[in-house]
Amino acid sequence: MPSMWLTDAQSWPWILFVLGLALIIGLPKTVLFFTRRPKLKGTAAFTGGVVLILLRWPLIGFLVELYGIFILFGDFFATMGSFAGNIPIIGPYLQMALNRASQASGGQRNAELPV
Repeated sequence: MPSMWLTDAQSWPWILFVLGLALIIGLPKTVLFFTRRPKLKGTAAFTGGVVLILLRWPLIGFLVELYGIFILFGDFFATMGSFAGNIPIIGPYLQMALNRASQASGGQRNAELPV
């Protein structure tokens, strides 16, 4: 089921993102973040998605990668929502919607972020 509309080039931004993260917060904290027990499923999915893309299964690899990103960085979405709440005109509406979604999911704040 390989497709031609997504290429190997789609994996490189994510690989560079992880390398940039290591440069910003340091290699030990990056390794600690990706190897925590609650984050192992996300790490495996993210890595598996990159491998699937490199093996020419880009659509499935992208979906697996996306799942891994949501598992790894899902705690950070609340922080992004609070920043989005400062956008003029639409900010209060975004923050209200994100607060409702966070309460519905029993949202935790970023207690385990590495920085």
